[in-house]
Amino acid sequence: MPPAQGLYHPRNEHDACGLNFVCDMHGRKSHEIVAKAIGALCNLEHRGARGADINTGDGAGILIQVPDRFFRDVVAFDLPEIGAYATGMAFLPQDPTVANAAAREVERILEAEGLHVLGWREVPIDESILGTASLMTMPIFRQVFVSAHNGATGIDLDRLAFIARKRIEREITVDAGPGAANEAMGGVSETHQGVYMPSLSARTFVYKGMLTTPQVAAFYPDLVDERIESAMALVHSRFSTNTFPSWPLAHPYRIVAHNGEINTIQGNRNWMRAREALLDSPHLPGLERAFPICTPGASDTAGFDEALELLSLGGYSLAEAVLMMIPEPWEHHDEMDAERKAFYQYNATRMEPWDGPASIAFTDGTVMGAVLDRNGLRPSRYWVTKDGLVVMASEVGVVDLPQDTIVEKGRLQPGRMFLIDTREGRIIRDHEVKAGITSARPYADWLESELVTIADLPEGVERSRGESSVAQLQQEFGYTIEEKKLLIAPMARDGKEAIGSMGTDTPIAVLSDRSRHVSDYFQQLFAQVTNPPLDAIREEIITSLFARVGPEGNLFDPVAASCRTIHLDNPVITDAELRRIVALDGNDGPTGFRTSVLDARFDASHGADGLASAIEQLRVDADAAIADGATVLVISDRGSGLVDSPIPSLLACSALHHHLVRNKTRTQVGVVVEAGDVREVHHIGTLLGYGANAINPYLAFATIDEMIADGEFGLGDLDTTKAHANYIKAAGLGILKIMSKMGISTVASYTGAQIFEAIGLSSEV
Repeated sequence: MPPAQGLYHPRNEHDACGLNFVCDMHGRKSHEIVAKAIGALCNLEHRGARGADINTGDGAGILIQVPDRFFRDVVAFDLPEIGAYATGMAFLPQDPTVANAAAREVERILEAEGLHVLGWREVPIDESILGTASLMTMPIFRQVFVSAHNGATGIDLDRLAFIARKRIEREITVDAGPGAANEAMGGVSETHQGVYMPSLSARTFVYKGMLTTPQVAAFYPDLVDERIESAMALVHSRFSTNTFPSWPLAHPYRIVAHNGEINTIQGNRNWMRAREALLDSPHLPGLERAFPICTPGASDTAGFDEALELLSLGGYSLAEAVLMMIPEPWEHHDEMDAERKAFYQYNATRMEPWDGPASIAFTDGTVMGAVLDRNGLRPSRYWVTKDGLVVMASEVGVVDLPQDTIVEKGRLQPGRMFLIDTREGRIIRDHEVKAGITSARPYADWLESELVTIADLPEGVERSRGESSVAQLQQEFGYTIEEKKLLIAPMARDGKEAIGSMGTDTPIAVLSDRSRHVSDYFQQLFAQVTNPPLDAIREEIITSLFARVGPEGNLFDPVAASCRTIHLDNPVITDAELRRIVALDGNDGPTGFRTSVLDARFDASHGADGLASAIEQLRVDADAAIADGATVLVISDRGSGLVDSPIPSLLACSALHHHLVRNKTRTQVGVVVEAGDVREVHHIGTLLGYGANAINPYLAFATIDEMIADGEFGLGDLDTTKAHANYIKAAGLGILKIMSKMGISTVASYTGAQIFEAIGLSSEV
């Protein structure tokens, strides 16, 4: 992919594609399965994209079981029994000399990770069919075969190969030589300069590339050989939404193929990076050598696949790992089985959903499955024949099946899982899959003993706002009469935001001649092209405001203590609720929590340098607090006045959040923002988007109290407690509204997702 430039950034890589799988549920391998899948892929040609050059596509590919008989016939060296060797294709740099050097580095890393290189194979290709852009960026293709020095087979061999492959892709960087970058298809991509491996496994094998769907079998002649046999095949036709195609970003990946978008991908990547310091699995010794788990700059599907691969190799079944990452809507589902709801709630304390419209097909070479997002915004249909053939696709008509052979057909349901187990030779229905997973551990008992609510916390003492009056603080934080009348008063009075016209005729913040709130420089992205928004009002059951404050545990250690966190029904909290959180000193209240309050003020007389120094001090104080055992950090600007000015809350929160992510300590603490500059929903949304777990807009509450006392704007007869509750309710509805515009359903997913673009701020900020 090209580097960030102008309005383009590689982190915005998304896909909207066609996918299909063909599977013999009894595990009978044949070339017919592969041929049917290739035919289905060709029928999905309209779902992929191509450039002005009709022979250059966005990407297409196929994942199959390792075709052992074929590989034995075509390599010149002996192979161990099936399952005792792993194999994968390597995308090497174009220059043969450089490719040879890269291959030697691959061998070095493989040997260092306990793998013996059995040999290499030149992968046959037909490059004559490629378009200009595909050809100019085409890597060299070689296939490597390895076995384990310790005799590991199957998934154990894949675990060794996983760490080796991650090292190969991260550590091997070679100079592709002069003229490496090309301008084909408007600068579609850069010449491959490292080593990328579509797969390296004892169980599955991937053929893919920057191809159109009809080109896949023609480009890789292996695929038309009758000796290529598999009991399952997963194919994909890529349409890269508003972004760039490249050889590595074609699907399938190592486990999944995906139609849709993971809208929260930036936050998901950051949270996975932060968790790396705590990750420890007996199945993956030396896991730290594979970091970072999620490759920076890769597509949303690539990130999802990397996290799912980690969970499945780290000890979870593939089905359970998928449910952890894409849970069905459980928060408001009154009819859901209590055991299942407890499973979802437990895992919600450990991992945020990967949210967005998605139809995801997945396989480890034994099970083949598919799941839809909680909204069901990416339809998929399936057919089952009397002889045990199962076909699933993003649309009808991709495989020609005689109607008299079909015994079942249907469509995937939102949040439901469709799973085929070739060992058992049957389809395992959604309720059976989930019943087995959710009953495996006593999740309800763990939640009962470990999950904490605000009511469980000790009452704290009143927090001082310093010597300044409410009016002085309003002036300091930039309040206006219009904001009090048109924004805050309706929220406190009616429990919802005031109705207003769409759009605004005010200057954007960077062009305004007035001082503006930092969040005014940010505009939230919105769902577009194939990425639909949600109706947060009519689809209330699938949305959630639930938030949590506190540390996480090791993702690979599902024990009771892992859900030891503070549950919040709404991320906006009252002064009284904040006092309870601040009162956690490690002695009073539930064990395992200790709060540290960080000073978010600076000496304004020192100007910009004083602000920068204060932000750096905030980071230093946070590191010291974490080292001292803090599990909750409260960023507070209380006490601001003539001498100490407040650091803008969004600047303080985002600076701290990203610092902790870089240091891999973010999951050890919850972050609460106590700020006087927070008053409208957009302020709350940006704080959540940049890492806040909970927000206390103390000056907004004080302003409401003042308006009630003065009888302003129709609030004179309102009780302050009721007014505060109304404000929080309105803020919650506003949060759901802005999340829904980006197709995001839960605050847990929205937190840290950074679904904004900044206009007028330097990249340093």
